[in-house]
Amino acid sequence: MARYLSYMDHNFISISDLTKEDILSLLQDAAYFEEHPNSRLLEGKVVATLFFEPSTRTRLSFETASNRLGARVIGFSDPASSSTSKGETLKDTIKMVSNYADVIVMRHFLEGAARYASEVTDVPVINAGDGANQHPSQTLLDLYSIWKTQGTLDNLDITMVGDLKYGRTVHSLVQAMSFFSPTFHFVAPALLRMPNGYRDFCRRHNLTFDEQEEFTERTIDSTDILYMTRIQRERFSDPREYEQVKNVYCLKNSMLEGSKPNLRVLHPLPRVNEIAYDVDDNPKAYYFQQAQNGLYARQAIICRMLDIPVGQK
Repeated sequence: MARYLSYMDHNFISISDLTKEDILSLLQDAAYFEEHPNSRLLEGKVVATLFFEPSTRTRLSFETASNRLGARVIGFSDPASSSTSKGETLKDTIKMVSNYADVIVMRHFLEGAARYASEVTDVPVINAGDGANQHPSQTLLDLYSIWKTQGTLDNLDITMVGDLKYGRTVHSLVQAMSFFSPTFHFVAPALLRMPNGYRDFCRRHNLTFDEQEEFTERTIDSTDILYMTRIQRERFSDPREYEQVKNVYCLKNSMLEGSKPNLRVLHPLPRVNEIAYDVDDNPKAYYFQQAQNGLYARQAIICRMLDIPVGQK
């Protein structure tokens, strides 16, 4: 099979940079790595993980993906331990790290930081989240989780619940699913509704969607994928606004009683109060397996950025 990559600079910055063929090809690579997680395809390579914003799952899964592929990992998980704390600019940090690494994985609190980083270096840059903007590697593992559990990406009913304003995971997922004719239900308080830009995106791509403030079993019962999100305290400049919405929704196990057999509950994690612990033992809860799928998706991304063939296509 041809190795796609519709963009020419071998960066992974936004899910909107990918074609449908790119996505499907990467999912096939992720499936290969699920069967062969310890493929030593990156022997002699160095992966730099630069996390200017806290992370657990994303950082550890990228580092585990690199280690299982045979690469060495350098970097930092706390900018206070880097020269950033001394006033070094992002440009200088990226150009310096580019001397030591074959690929850079970066999370940053500023929207657009990953795109900027890719413009000041020839080393491939993978966006591990830039503010409230995009989280494309999370989207690829979300797509892989949907594909695995539903057997398809086409014509699915997807309900997104919670922080749709600042939730970069739902922003990226809306764009990625546009190739597959979904129906979206956006459930959020007015303060956290899906931004105008993404609603306009749905209209331009003839994607069916509705918006609700009430989270009910009626919506759940028609859903294939229930995508819960955390209300992100760190995104609020006004603590009073956070207090208004912090516990607005909570999925309880009883709410899944009338749901479709194929329904799966996803969550990018960490959770706070939006999924009750009694949901964890329900076979429709898939968020921990979803996190595991991040390992395979990120192995696929790293190899693609370095143009390293994966398995037998």
